[in-house]
Amino acid sequence: MSTPSATLSQTGHTGAPTVRELTLAQAIREALAEELRRDPTVYIMGEDVAEAGTPFKVLSGLVEEFGPQRIIDSPISEAGITGLGVGAAMTGMRPVVDIMFGDFLGLIMDQLANQAAKVHYMSGGKLKVPLVVRTTLGATRRSAAQHSQSLHAWVSHIPGLKVALPSTPYDAKGLLKTAIRDDNPVVFFEDKMMYQLKGPVPEEEYTIPLGVADVKRAGTDITIVATSSMVQVALVAADNLERLGISAEVVDPRTMFPLDKETLIASAQKTSRAIVVDEGYERYGVTAELAAVIAEGAFYSLDAPVKRMGAMDVPVPFSPVLEDQTVPTPATVTELAKTLCGRA
Repeated sequence: MSTPSATLSQTGHTGAPTVRELTLAQAIREALAEELRRDPTVYIMGEDVAEAGTPFKVLSGLVEEFGPQRIIDSPISEAGITGLGVGAAMTGMRPVVDIMFGDFLGLIMDQLANQAAKVHYMSGGKLKVPLVVRTTLGATRRSAAQHSQSLHAWVSHIPGLKVALPSTPYDAKGLLKTAIRDDNPVVFFEDKMMYQLKGPVPEEEYTIPLGVADVKRAGTDITIVATSSMVQVALVAADNLERLGISAEVVDPRTMFPLDKETLIASAQKTSRAIVVDEGYERYGVTAELAAVIAEGAFYSLDAPVKRMGAMDVPVPFSPVLEDQTVPTPATVTELAKTLCGRA
């Protein structure tokens, strides 16, 4: 697993970093505050981002420091604020547009997929859109079918967009700072169920490059490639498997695009078996793309077919009992890994 000191050394720092325990929400807020202080062209715009600090309170306190001119509460118009963000980015600003729930991506697809993603290409490289769209994914919050989906596959499909999915507070801060500094549009997904997840975060300045996967846990018998909240699920499954004598390697791509294919393939070549776990819908989804990358790149090293686990192909139920059945769990990942390793 990457360590804070390792990443800091890559960015030019020396010595042991000072590391604190932060929640994922605190890491996001700290990244935004640091970038707002560093660059006057950075601003945040969205519904309830200022006075309310978003429904998840991730941005609480920012308006007090930076004022309503840079932390801007918008009308209820996702298409409108994203369009404003695209225009501002094209004219020299670095907006961070907050889309409260990832389910609302359908409202901004023209601005995102047809405008932001295409402007650099269609202008022959003369224009750029350094825009970050922050949004959420993840079920099991009892928010029903219209506020519980994980739709990151949608934007991962579009050339011109970059897509990040942090799974730890450390990754969240480092990836968000990089996304804000990137000259391309980046869609940044935060799992709404992980905001209180704690982890080590250095006090010192650091960034994490987009397109570099992270081996969260080394193993020799099976690779579990997992995204966002499913990384934590995979790590619990790996603990379960260890007690059964199965060594599982957990790999977090961290970004869907750019995608670090080399790390995924190398892990599968080492272990000879692979499972891909993602909270998005399984059909035509992220699991299929990652599984295809592994199957093609590690074909001659595999002792079993690549397996994948995603959300059920149903609208996410409001019923807690039913909702909990729709996404992969440590128990279901453990069982599939046992089967793949011939331990069922």
